This record gives sequence, C-alpha cells and structure tokens, in this order.
Amino acid sequence: MSQATNERNEERNEGRYETILASVKHAGVYHMPLDGEARLIAAAESNGFAVFRVNLAQARDKDELLEAISQAMKFPDWFGRNWDALLDCLADFSWLPAPADGYLVILEHCDGIHGRAESDFVHTLQVFETAANEWREQGVALWCFVDMQADGLNWLSDIS
Repeated sequence: MSQATNERNEERNEGRYETILASVKHAGVYHMPLDGEARLIAAAESNGFAVFRVNLAQARDKDELLEAISQAMKFPDWFGRNWDALLDCLADFSWLPAPADGYLVILEHCDGIHGRAESDFVHTLQVFETAANEWREQGVALWCFVDMQADGLNWLSDIS
C-alpha cells in the first residue's frame, strides 16, 4: 500500500471517529478501539470535546481508583471519593473552567485494577455509563473508553 493510500485511510478513520463521537445517542462506555487513543483524542478535540486521560496502572483498590480519576480529571475539592460523589462530578461538569461540546474519558492501563479489584472497577464503569445516560438526556455526549488487553468484560461493547 502506498504512503498516500495509508494517509487517506488514516484521515477516513479520524473522520469516522469524529462522526461517531458526535452521535450523542450512542455515547457511553466502550472498549478502546485497536487503532487506538490518538485518533480518538484527535477526533474529540476536533469536535470541541474536553479530553481526560486517566492512568490506572498504579491503582490497586477503590480508593486509588477514585483518586486516579479525581486527579486526572481535576475534580473539585468537594469530591467525596465515593460512588455518589463520582457520579455527581461526572454528571455535572460545571466545575470545569470552560464548557465543552462533549466529553471523552480514556481509562488507560485497566488490566491491573480489573484483576485486583474487579467489582470496584466494574462499578466504576457502571457509574460512567449512568453519567453518559444523564448527559445524553441533555443532548451532550460523554464517551468513556477502557484500555484493557484482557477480554474480561464481555458486556463492554466495541465502538463500530
């Protein structure tokens, strides 16, 4: 395949992600696509989304999981480090310095926390899904992509 063909395919993929991310009705929690986060981030930024990358490599339990999310997303001081407080922050981004047209959260390096605290990790994803549903009712997209090498979450969909 020629360099020009590769570049056209990459542009088409980025355009495809821009279209997918703009679709509020499908926003939610998904497996990270194989062609990766760089294209998702570029598409999200092109759509005027706020982008958050949460590195969960060092998280070993619920407290460290919530702390990693809080730090990466720069939650306000009133964040209570519990499930209700997580939903409060995810469902109302008024604490952000500027409004966005949508939101993209990438949970990176999730295999470790999934293996060490599976129920807490799954509950976290359910909170993200609940927040995405609440944003959808307002016509705003909240996307969360989960970077896992293992296929331990069969219920988690792939973006198409």
